[in-house]
Formats: sequence, structure tokens, C-alpha cells
Amino acid sequence: MSGPQVHEVEHEITVDASAKDVYRLLEEVENWPQIFPPSVHVERVEREGEHERIRIWATANGAAKTWTSRRRLVPADGRIEFRQEVSSPPVAAMGGTWIVEDRGEDRCRVRLLHDYRAVDDDPGALEWIATAVDRNSRAELGALKAETALRGAQVRLAFEDTTRIAGRAEDVYDFINAAHLWGERLPHVARVNLQDDGGLQLLEMDTRAVDGSTHTTTSVRVCLAPDRIYYKQTQLPALMTLHTGQWRFEEDADGVLATSQHTVSINEANIAAVLGPDAGLDDARAMVRGALGTNSLSTLAHAKAHIEGSGT
Repeated sequence: MSGPQVHEVEHEITVDASAKDVYRLLEEVENWPQIFPPSVHVERVEREGEHERIRIWATANGAAKTWTSRRRLVPADGRIEFRQEVSSPPVAAMGGTWIVEDRGEDRCRVRLLHDYRAVDDDPGALEWIATAVDRNSRAELGALKAETALRGAQVRLAFEDTTRIAGRAEDVYDFINAAHLWGERLPHVARVNLQDDGGLQLLEMDTRAVDGSTHTTTSVRVCLAPDRIYYKQTQLPALMTLHTGQWRFEEDADGVLATSQHTVSINEANIAAVLGPDAGLDDARAMVRGALGTNSLSTLAHAKAHIEGSGT
């Protein structure tokens, strides 16, 4: 009797950057959410020598998934081998290798190999995995090429806003975690649809702008009680090509420092359509900074009023 069937697939791309620079992007997993479209949050759990263990929260075929992988880094050979330690159904097992091949001073070939099995060799599951692997691999390789092309550009900005709240970190966390109540609690939120699978959330939200207009965003959120919530928008406003962020709650003797942090990439192609023909990158950065900061501080102000007013 034959065992479970292993399927293998390979994707590749040529990147106009040095093999060393591209390898560094693949090694630094904490930056993947800002580079790779499927990645929402990645944490390095442990590392010893050339071996490490990482946990990934990402999207696959529009669904939010999480898994733990072991990696072996061999920079001398331009290789990073990975194997899922704990897979997320319908994946029964998955592994592979990143291979970065030098093609000159500022050029390299990147190959991404996968091997995988489906739970019970189910044909529908195999089709789902094949589609997800193909879609995510193409997105990740394309993102590597785009990331290296954008080096030195000013389209990306990062900032944060902080509010002190007299309460406990877990109380502030609960307010931000309970996004299904934001339509009642936050005046700038017109509609919310929240799906929560043990702290891995899909959040669709209509937000009101200062001019009264609304825009719809969709986010994947990773909620790590009691002090962190990470998120990535998968449906974005017209002025952004990337928006990741985190809510951070740091408790001390005086209460809680609640911080909202954002990392954004500006969609330069849409600046004129959104802000007018005379607007430039600086105008777009100021617009995005103001809009996101205003909403973050409004959310924290309402969390503060809710928590301090309730006496918790």
C-alpha cells in the first residue's frame, strides 16, 4: 500500500539586487509583514546556530492561518530550509527551501521550492493547497523584487501615538480586542463585521472620514493577550499599498501606556486622483499620518473613558 502522496512545486524570479541583500530579507522574518503580502505577523521563537523556530500568521486563499516552522539557515550556500512543525489544516505537512543564486553584483535568481501533503490526501484539499502555494509564492517573489526596487524611496513611513490610561493592561486589551462592539463605542466606525477564531481575527470595517465619507477596510488581526494585537490590512484605502500595525499595552505603577503603531506605504499612483493634481508625496504622507493618527487617538480616548469611567 502506498503512503501519503507528496507534491512538489518550484517558483522562481530574477531580482535586480545582490544575493546578500535578498538573503537578508529572507532571514529577517520580523520584517516579513512589511514585505510579503500574505504575512500578517511573524515571531522568532528560538534560535541556536543555524537552526531556528518561527511562528507565522498569514493568509492563504483569503483565510487566516497560523503555523510553526523550523528553519535551517545556510548563508554560505544562499539556502534557507524550512519545515512546518505544526501545520494548519487542510495541510498535513509542508516544507521547502529558499535558494538565492548570485548572478552578478546587483542581480540574483531566487528559487522557492515547496513539498506538501494534504490531510487524508483529499482531492479538494490538495487543490486548495496547490492554489494557496502558487498564489503566495508568486506574491512573495514579486514582493522581493518590488522591495529591492523601492530601496531608498520615501513611500514608507512609520509612526505611533500613545495615551496613558488609569487601569490594567488586560482591560485596555479587552476594549481593542472586542472590535465587534466598535460600531457602538467609536464614532468614526460606521459598520463592523468580526470573525474570531481563537484570537486570529478577520475584521471588516467601514470608517467615517472627517468629510463624512466612509471607506471599507479589511484586516487580519493576531490578538496575543494581554498586551499585544498585531494587524495587517488586506483591503486598503486608495492612498496605501501597505498598512500594518500593532496595539501595545504596557502596564506600570501609574496605569497603562497604550500605543498604536502604524507602518504604511503610500500608493504614489493614486495621489493625484485622491488629493488633486498639485499634490505630492509629502501631502499624501501628511494626509495618511493625520487620518490614521486621529482614528487611533480617538479609539484610545474612548478606551480611556470606558475604562476609567467604569472603575475597572
